[in-house]
Formats: sequence, structure tokens, C-alpha cells
Amino acid sequence: MKEFNINSLVRKNILELQPYVSFRDNNEFENPVLLDANESPFGELSRYPDSTQKKLKQKISEVKNISANEIAVGNGSDELIDLIIKVFCEPKKDSVLMMNPSFAMYGFYASINENKVIKLDLNADFEIVKDDFLKIVKDFKSKVFFLCSPNNPTGNSVKDIEFYIKNFNGIVVVDEAYIEFSGKKSCIELLEKYPNLIILQTFSKAWGMAGARVGIAYSSEEIIRLINTVKAPYNVNSLSSNKVIELIDKQENLKQNIESILNEISWLENEFQSVNCIKKVYPTDANFFLIEFEDVEKVYDKLLEKEILTSKRSPQIPNCIRINVGTREENIQLIQVLKSI
Repeated sequence: MKEFNINSLVRKNILELQPYVSFRDNNEFENPVLLDANESPFGELSRYPDSTQKKLKQKISEVKNISANEIAVGNGSDELIDLIIKVFCEPKKDSVLMMNPSFAMYGFYASINENKVIKLDLNADFEIVKDDFLKIVKDFKSKVFFLCSPNNPTGNSVKDIEFYIKNFNGIVVVDEAYIEFSGKKSCIELLEKYPNLIILQTFSKAWGMAGARVGIAYSSEEIIRLINTVKAPYNVNSLSSNKVIELIDKQENLKQNIESILNEISWLENEFQSVNCIKKVYPTDANFFLIEFEDVEKVYDKLLEKEILTSKRSPQIPNCIRINVGTREENIQLIQVLKSI
């Protein structure tokens, strides 16, 4: 990577933008009379949430051993993906690079922002070919590179991920939504080494809080400040924020849930061996499987008929369905239907 200058990558209008600052949230008061925000004085949720999410960031900071100033909180990781593109990518000019196949929202938000989406095709094992990566980086000079590891929908982790971070002359976003299931180290430990790096994590998967919509970005103070500049003032509601704080204090539950899911993965892997309609089960570091079937339409329709909802990835990934791990009862239902085909 060339000498890094964050300002050379940020959109000019964003550099000039003044963030919305809540006077209340940026000052300390002992017993304030709140007449500043046109709120109702009545009701359990009558007050706006803390726009700076101080308590939540402090909790996350303690768990991740990282400064609270290097943390941004979003209304799910989706919002953070959108904000990162808005900060760095000039509409109708800059491009975003993503693996193919990978999480569709990277391309979705880039398209909304009128940025070209460059797709780096993975090989037959869903891995990046380094020579292909170096060529596409040179040819297109994309501004942001989204690396999903473990990757959705393929389930595998990106090998030698540091190679891609140091050989990309722009912002590298490593999306670690499924990192807790993988047994792999987080790239958070690389933040001091690479100033162009942003890590995304979420409370939606291993933490079991998809309904709360809380995503986290970790990066340098400079990049976090830019993300906070463009975010909506009260983007994470009080209920979600308080629930996540409560959950962080009960990490034993998280460990138990992850262990249960990993046990179900092992159980399912064993059961899949005796399912005749399965052609191939791809290795997974996540809480889901990508499975190739002999007759994908027949399998998908049969599962749907029994109200078992799965994610058909064909035709993008021929003959494949992505199936996430459920409870033992749900997994038994899945296996019973598959064995009947």
C-alpha cells in the first residue's frame, strides 16, 4: 500500500460537512430540565436516545479491548456499509470492489449512490485468485473493497486476508458478521498496522439480536469521525442499545449459544452424508451451509411446501441452496424432508 492519506480518499463535500451535534449528549449535567428537543414530557420512551451511544461504546470497548473513539454504531451493519460508501465514493465517478459471489448489499448500496460495482470472481472453491485481484485493482482503481470473511453465501473464510489489505490502495472493509462461528482471529488486531482498514461486526448473528438492528464498525479515530459525521443523529434506538448492553453483561449465554450452533453443524454434516439428493456440501466457517443438489428446484419447492424457508442461490451459484442452522427440532425437520426426496 502506498503512503496513506485519508483526506485524499474522502469526498470533498464530506470533508467540509459539519456533523449534527446534540448539545445535551456532548455535555454533562446533574439534574437537567429537558426543554431543548421538542419532546413530550410524558411516556416511558419520550426522550431521544444518546446520539453518541457512549454507554454502548464503552461496553463494546471493554469487550474488544479497543478505544471507544475507534467504534461507530449503526442501525445494523447495512447502515454502516451505506455510510462508508457515502463517505468515500463520489457518485458517478468512483467504484466499489466486491467478491463474487458475496453479500449483495455491498453492490446494492453502491448502486444507490451511483457508484460502479466491480466484481472479483471467486474460483471453484470460492477463493480469491491473487493474480486476478492484483489485475482488477490495477485496472479499475476502486475506492472501497468489501471483503466478507467468513463469506456470505459461501461460508468460507478469506485466506491470507492481510495480503488484500496491504495491496489495495483504498479503503478495505472486512465484514466479520460470522466471525464468532469460525474460530478465526478478528482483523481488529490489524487496525494499528493498516490505517485504510475498517472492520464490521454485528449483534444480529451469534449474539441473536437480528431484531434489534445493531452493527459495529471498528477503525481509526479519523475514519470513525467521518462515519459519525454522516450518520443520522439518533440512528440506534434506546431499546436496542439498552438490550445490547444487557446482553454484553451475559457473555456466558453467547458462548453457550455458539457451542450449540457448532454442535448442530457437526450433527448436520453427519446427517447430510445419507441424503441422496445432495451432491456437495461446501465447508463452512459460519452458521449456515451452502449445498449443491442434484435437482435444486425440486428440493427448494419441496422444502417450501413443508414451510421450511431456505435461500436459493441458483442460478448465480448453480444448483445451490444456502441453509442456516436451526434448533435440533428444526434441523430434524429439514433432514426428514431432504431424505424423503
